[in-house]
Amino acid sequence: MKGITLEKAARLCKGTLVGANAPERELGQVVIDSRLIQAGDLFVAFKGERVDGHDFIARALEAGAGCCLAERLPEGVTGPCILVDDVQTALEEIAAGYRETLSLPILGITGSVGKTSAKECVSSVLSQRLKVLKTEGNLNNQIGVPMTLSRIGPEHQAAVVEMGINGFGQMRQLARMVRPTIGLFTVIGHAHLEFLHDLDGVLQAKTEMLEFLPPDGLVILNGDDPMLRRYPCSIKKMYFGLSEGCQVRALDVKTDPEGRSSCTIRYQQRGFRVSIPAFGKHMIYAALEGAAAGFALGLSDEEIIAGIEAYEPVGRRSAVTDTGKVLLIDDCYNANPDSVKSGIDSMAALGRRRVCILGDMLELGDLAPELHREIGRYAEEKGVELVLSCGQFGDEIVSGAGASGRVFDTAEQLIAALPGLLQPGDAVLVKASRGARFERISEAIKAM
Repeated sequence: MKGITLEKAARLCKGTLVGANAPERELGQVVIDSRLIQAGDLFVAFKGERVDGHDFIARALEAGAGCCLAERLPEGVTGPCILVDDVQTALEEIAAGYRETLSLPILGITGSVGKTSAKECVSSVLSQRLKVLKTEGNLNNQIGVPMTLSRIGPEHQAAVVEMGINGFGQMRQLARMVRPTIGLFTVIGHAHLEFLHDLDGVLQAKTEMLEFLPPDGLVILNGDDPMLRRYPCSIKKMYFGLSEGCQVRALDVKTDPEGRSSCTIRYQQRGFRVSIPAFGKHMIYAALEGAAAGFALGLSDEEIIAGIEAYEPVGRRSAVTDTGKVLLIDDCYNANPDSVKSGIDSMAALGRRRVCILGDMLELGDLAPELHREIGRYAEEKGVELVLSCGQFGDEIVSGAGASGRVFDTAEQLIAALPGLLQPGDAVLVKASRGARFERISEAIKAM
């Protein structure tokens, strides 16, 4: 963190600097795992349910940490530490102070669905011209965002920061640190309803970001989302989508038998065709998000095309595998009603017998039973030939799916039944929230 010395970090978080022989030394990146320390890093001693970071302060200093941020000083530790009342609050203050020293464009991404796909596609596009720092993995919360900001160095020309929340006020805390120059909203959907109650609550929580955009900033919005389309905002807006009135629009969308999509993207007088190396309707939106960011930052058509076509799926997000027997769509990284419906819609273009293996969608609160039944009904209405499920809400999904549905008591029973249920050439979508651990099912299908 160039310009953030031990002394300045302590001042930013109103902490007490102890044991420092060189308070003018600059700090490196924020690290919360002592095993990952590099010379000069700031080790933050969080106290978790099972592990207390304070127990690893001595190890972090031995590994070369420039300083430790802590609530107490362990006995025998003599190296540099900043003592504070609360390490989370202190970390946020240091991150916010570092952000104030940066002048590069920062694009903040939020939404109920597709944040990571948007982040990856936007980063891929911008990287065709600029040196880009992006959020790694799932470091998109109140600990991960400060870690991401701390990695921005003098060599970077732009940053893409994913911002994830599940409650009111959290986006305000993230945005106060990030202060994005461009805000991107993917979609407002049925996610974290246990805490945000309804779609109006989701919209309210996500749009807290706008309080921290500069007056001359830009908001990139999904113009196909009715709530985002009508949301009043004084900051300049750029809409993307498939519908009329979107400045960045996809036309002539096609999907090949292997699930890869292509479309023509138009913006003002510009237009070009792109091939997207990933499955799903949501990837059309990711391509549009990447294109919109590219247009906003002055990239050429050729750079935008190259960035979109260089996109690579992350983890178990719509990863397509031809197993030799079926076409597996492994999308069990996360799930909510909107993303499951999108996956079902995307299968329709494949021209194959469709099988959906659907599991629990978490954090839906009191609406969970009905929303799971609705997903089953949606699959039946869209002509899905077979719906399989297990888990807490498996009965609800299958009751909605009617005759096409079959429920199992456990994932192991479902896996055991698959050889007799799947047919050669099937398209098989496996989708559930991470907590359902449906990757077991995806791996079993690959092994068949």
